[in-house]
Amino acid sequence: MKHLKPRILCVDDEPMNLSLLEAMLAPRGYEVTMASNGLEALEKIQRECVDILLLDVMMPEMDGFEVCRRIKSDDQYRNIPVVMITAYAARENRIKGIEAGAEDFISKPFDSMEVMARINMLLRVKALNDQLYSAYHNITSLTSFGEQLFTGFDPLHFDFMASISAIVRQIIAVSPEMIEHPQRILVVLGSASEGYDCYLFGHEAGRLSMTSLPPDIVHHLNRLVVGGTGVVWLNQTDLMEQHSELLSMLNEHVDPVFNLICHQSSRITLCAMNYGRQVTLYDAEVLNSVVAQSLFLKSLSHQVRETEDAFTYTVHALARASEINDEDTGNHILRVGEYSALLARQLGMPEQFVSLIRHQSIMHDVGKIHLSPDILKKPAPLDSEEFNRIKQHTILGGAIIGDHVRLSLAKSIALSHHERYDGSGYPYGLSGDRIPIEGRILNLADQYDALRNRRCYKPAFDHDTTFRIITEGDDRTIPQHFDPRVLAAFTDIHERFAEVFEESLLETAPHTR
Repeated sequence: MKHLKPRILCVDDEPMNLSLLEAMLAPRGYEVTMASNGLEALEKIQRECVDILLLDVMMPEMDGFEVCRRIKSDDQYRNIPVVMITAYAARENRIKGIEAGAEDFISKPFDSMEVMARINMLLRVKALNDQLYSAYHNITSLTSFGEQLFTGFDPLHFDFMASISAIVRQIIAVSPEMIEHPQRILVVLGSASEGYDCYLFGHEAGRLSMTSLPPDIVHHLNRLVVGGTGVVWLNQTDLMEQHSELLSMLNEHVDPVFNLICHQSSRITLCAMNYGRQVTLYDAEVLNSVVAQSLFLKSLSHQVRETEDAFTYTVHALARASEINDEDTGNHILRVGEYSALLARQLGMPEQFVSLIRHQSIMHDVGKIHLSPDILKKPAPLDSEEFNRIKQHTILGGAIIGDHVRLSLAKSIALSHHERYDGSGYPYGLSGDRIPIEGRILNLADQYDALRNRRCYKPAFDHDTTFRIITEGDDRTIPQHFDPRVLAAFTDIHERFAEVFEESLLETAPHTR
């Protein structure tokens, strides 16, 4: 077992006094380090982890009072108990020492029993202060960590393993001196039916390391927590007496293992081990808290994704209903979504907009549900009344989609995808930038797919013919119908439109043996 001895820094300009203190303290299990003057003492405190300072008062260059004042004025070292050693029991010296921040006094010549009693008492006080400081630091760190988790939480792209790695970075020790933190963390993901993945985290050479462990270790970990879920904390004696098999297996990968806390649930087992001190219920609660945060976000992410899948399914079902009277039984609405996403990305639109227009553009013709199939499939030219009814599908589509904020883009598309840049479109005859950008994008995407497909009033055109009609015009379509920027984007990537169309045909083609 790794044992961190309490380190006592003895400061005196008399070598004989230093030897006497070392002979008194070392046999009793303390690690003794020495300094012959105040400046050397301050340097050692900065380099080494010191638990108690035994400080002579009368020294050349810098006396003990000044050393004490400097230590107590530094937030990093002020918790180190200072015992001032003096040959004088004068009242003014004690007052001066108290004002400097000293916790206690020892008079020369030393009384070994008195020295040990005072040191033991101050070590207990320091341990309590260190725990209090650690608790405060953990609370503030966890509060900040929790705020970061929730602030950056994206339920649709939540990465559970990345979240666990963030927890590990939050609580693992980055150096051996950080005795309040575990030196190693074992994470087990998975289940008995799906299999387990076991990872051991450490901090090596200034970076977080991760090593895969054999899944056999899970069988031993499952015996730690009664009932299979909950949290348990085990110090070295507990591990040796109750879990020798687990200890033996862990020692093959972490040598040695001591002071362990284990959180276990149906979705994750996390063991934090090798604290440089005894672990307590408080440490277990800290670990339980941070893991519970991540599990909550995972559960919330799963629920949001299920809701999002149901939302997407409903959108697609409604969009499919609009094609019921359409001659094209292929994937027109899906192709238009892909064309629109291609154009949006080429125009430099944000990825969130690209994703939205891909999924919500499929509802652009949902208003056709209200139109008679006799009009939609009429082989002859439409009369003015019939064409006016056709125009209404944009307004009807907007009404069907409604005013929900999640579908605001879909509603805008339904209303504006037949508007033309030169103002000759419908239903409102908007022109130029008065047409929403999503409508300008859809106008071209929808036109491309309409030209590629056979209609009762026209044949299907190949890609080259369609490209020429859109960019040069014919008796029905002219380039002025389109936003020049959208048209330029299409010209740059028109081959991708052809690929999307061809891939769609392959997906809908009947399979042959």
